[in-house]
Amino acid sequence: MVNGHSNDPVQVLFLTDDDGTLGRMAEGLLRSLAPPSVETISACPAPGAQDPRARDLMQELNIDISNIVSQPLSRIPRGASGIIISLTRHPDAAKAQGATLCADFLGGDDHLNIGAPVRLCWPFQQVSDAAGEADLRADLKRLRENIRTLVDQGYLNAFANQRHRLTQLGELMDEGVVAHDPQRRIYVFNRAAERATGCRREDVLGRDCHEVFPPDGICGAHCEFQDGAVEPPRDRSFEVPFTTPAGEQRKLKVSSRPVTAPTGARGDILAVIHDATEVDELRYRLGRMQSYQGMIGQSTALREVFDTIRQVAGSDYPVLITGESGTGKELAATAIHAESRRSGGPFVPVNCGALPETILESELFGHVRGAFTGAIRSKKGRFELADGGTLFLDEVAELTPSFQVKLLRVLQDQRFERVGGEKQIQVDVRILAATNRDLRTMISQGNFREDLFYRLCVVPLALPPLRDRREDLPLLVEHVLANVRLQTGKDIRRVSDEALGCLLQHRWPGNIRELINALQFASVRCDGDRILPEHLPPELRAGPGGMPGAHSLLPPPLHSSAFTPAPSAPRAGGGRRLKLQRDVVRETLAAAGGNKVKAAKMLGVGRATLYRFLKDKPVS
Repeated sequence: MVNGHSNDPVQVLFLTDDDGTLGRMAEGLLRSLAPPSVETISACPAPGAQDPRARDLMQELNIDISNIVSQPLSRIPRGASGIIISLTRHPDAAKAQGATLCADFLGGDDHLNIGAPVRLCWPFQQVSDAAGEADLRADLKRLRENIRTLVDQGYLNAFANQRHRLTQLGELMDEGVVAHDPQRRIYVFNRAAERATGCRREDVLGRDCHEVFPPDGICGAHCEFQDGAVEPPRDRSFEVPFTTPAGEQRKLKVSSRPVTAPTGARGDILAVIHDATEVDELRYRLGRMQSYQGMIGQSTALREVFDTIRQVAGSDYPVLITGESGTGKELAATAIHAESRRSGGPFVPVNCGALPETILESELFGHVRGAFTGAIRSKKGRFELADGGTLFLDEVAELTPSFQVKLLRVLQDQRFERVGGEKQIQVDVRILAATNRDLRTMISQGNFREDLFYRLCVVPLALPPLRDRREDLPLLVEHVLANVRLQTGKDIRRVSDEALGCLLQHRWPGNIRELINALQFASVRCDGDRILPEHLPPELRAGPGGMPGAHSLLPPPLHSSAFTPAPSAPRAGGGRRLKLQRDVVRETLAAAGGNKVKAAKMLGVGRATLYRFLKDKPVS
């Protein structure tokens, strides 16, 4: 095999579907005609004893094959030879076991030559195992003609040189190049692919992609060569998390294209892979101040959530997402799925608290026809629909004790039966669960199984309430107003500073869901391009004490474009004094990055006033 250097030997494999007789004869002939730099080997499914008739015929040509041994096909690694010459007596693979094994070794007929062996097929007349000397002489004559043509006409060197050029072309590429046949056997794997995946080429070539990169190959859940796949492959481009053999987490960008066979049969796949880990990390660090996988915010509390999602996405461990109602638990679950290797698979949510137990069992596990009244046909459950992807169990605390037992068994075995069925169904599903209740308290009260809790809560993820991340309000409001403009057509682009003061003072028991509701309400009442306090729901126009107008006047951070001061009427006596409050000052300092001068301007007070306040009432 040409390994990247012009003086490397050329390896030729003679692959036969007989007992090895043809292969030994071919080896002897090539050794006698080719230069010493050509290495030969022969293999067949089941090597037999040395045929004395073949040995005697070769002796007539002064070629000794008594020491040539045909190797078992099982010992020859696929992709180990530069040139494979198939010597077949059984062209109909369906009628001969040896031909079937050889055809399986070779794979499809449309391999690319970027690093793949050059393949030739020399069919011979089919003869019985008890072939006479005349038949062997005919085989020998045909072999000698073919091999002499291969050597004398320079085809051997031409094939080797062409493969060498194409291999070097692949090695010069900065992108990883991987190709596999319809049986997912890898036959192209360049050095850049080694660097991107951390795998050695010699450990990869000839092996099933899913065996090398379990469980779903390089493509993860995006793989279109999953067992049982029926849809024809198509051009794809996606990013997948990847774990190297050394345990290093990486992000790979994959672009794949099917190489369709001329007959229209399912062909090979050519993929280009790029290690996007560094770019992804930089993109995350620069972009996480604004949003991450649809989650909006820049607060320290939310950045910790982002970091946890990135860490857990590389595994298949169950995650229990906790947080008050409206904090975005399903959005967090979607982000975990999108960052995981299962991102190409289904994300299936189910609300455990919205359905009674009898219906929930059918929804999760499916049912067979006639299982109950109204079951006029069989139906897949959510577990089956989520196979290869993620199942999100929302409001898991609402499960009844009896159903908790059923769910625990499924989580332990990854097996279940449909309602009314007897057949065991196995699935590959990652479980994410969420609740707004304290499951540990429920365990102590006997309302939730402790063993189920530990099955669900391998990795806990707690989402902060909105009142603990008020500095995210400007970005959240900008995001909600953008959606309002799309939904209503109103050109509402800003929130006045007084309206912002109302938003910052509110405790947000309904969290982000309540914020969205409040701004949608305000958009209905607003006729201009700016939301004012009078547009907000009544409960937001009241301050902490519940009296309208008790809110503090708090201008927005300087970077925000969603907030502008509302025009104010002239005030007698040189204006009104603003009463500073500790929570508002703390949040403003956080928004100003600790800059007291900037915070004073945002609060609408003098620098000395803010300094006196901080001296009298330190905030931490």
